[in-house]
Amino acid sequence: MDYSIARRRMVEKQIRAKGITDPLVLDAMLQVPRHLFVEEAFWDQAYGDFPLPIGEKQTISQPFTVAAMTEALQLSGVERVLEIGTGSGYQTAILAQIVSKLYSLERLPDLARKARRILDSIGCAQVHIRVSDGTCGWEEAAPFDAIIVTAGAPSVPSDYLSQLSIGGRLVVPVGGRDKQVLRRVSRLGEQDYVEEELQDCRFVPLIGRFGWREGA
Repeated sequence: MDYSIARRRMVEKQIRAKGITDPLVLDAMLQVPRHLFVEEAFWDQAYGDFPLPIGEKQTISQPFTVAAMTEALQLSGVERVLEIGTGSGYQTAILAQIVSKLYSLERLPDLARKARRILDSIGCAQVHIRVSDGTCGWEEAAPFDAIIVTAGAPSVPSDYLSQLSIGGRLVVPVGGRDKQVLRRVSRLGEQDYVEEELQDCRFVPLIGRFGWREGA
């Protein structure tokens, strides 16, 4: 299978055709080999527009969702970004093609180690990954120009808002454990935030102190 052809087809038919226009996002999606972020048994399915399992009861999001969330961050390429939920590392790799500095939190050590290995192998060694409760953010590295959350939260954790720089954007799925609405929260001032609803979505639950309880 020619994966470069599969990537181009994915971008044209699943991403650009569905309304994604940001050239930085489209180029990043063309560059990152998505098949490397799933088990080899799924390589022939890696460029289909659907999620795939990555172990630990987690999934890699469908390509359109990755592109839509990245575009919603409204990146120019110079930002400091925090990602909540490293997972397979695919969304991480997409962001790494665009932004200046990238920090990523993952609560599951095995997933973090695997993602680190794959990211290093494709030249994304500059990404900072830490194993911790992602619902608390990364206070020492704050503030961030953008924060992206790749798991569904019952509400927006307050630490994300306080760690967002003025003028920054937070993109987060909010709702129930099985279905959410993707929201963008923009920080206009110290206590001034504007929230938008972007689209319906479905993510694994955000587990942690300010998210869902594991197994609840």
